[in-house]
Amino acid sequence: MLRSLVSLNQTKAFAPFYEGDAHPGQQIQNDKDMIEFIRNHLQSMYHYVGTCKMGHDDLAVVDEQLRVFGTEGLRVVDASIMPTLINGNTNAPTIMIAEKIAELVR
Repeated sequence: MLRSLVSLNQTKAFAPFYEGDAHPGQQIQNDKDMIEFIRNHLQSMYHYVGTCKMGHDDLAVVDEQLRVFGTEGLRVVDASIMPTLINGNTNAPTIMIAEKIAELVR
C-alpha cells in the first residue's frame, strides 16, 4: 500500500508538482506506520447515518416507530435511523424525526 503511494508521488509525471509529503510526512516509513496513522487520524466529514437503519429487512435495527428489534422499551431517535445520507444538513430532519416520535410516545 505505502510503496504504491510513494512511487506515484515520485514518478516523472508528478515531479513538477511534488514538493514532498505535507501530511503524514516522513514519519511514515512502512505499511505498518501508514495503517497506524490512518487508525489514529481518519475521520468522517459527514454526519453519521444508517447505523440503526429503520425498516423491516435484514439490515434494519428499528421499526417505523423506532423501537429496537428484540428489546422492550428502547427506541433510537437520531440521524442513525436514516437509511442513507441526505443531500443537506441532517439537523432539520433529525428534529422532525424526534418531534414525530415524541408525539407518538405521548
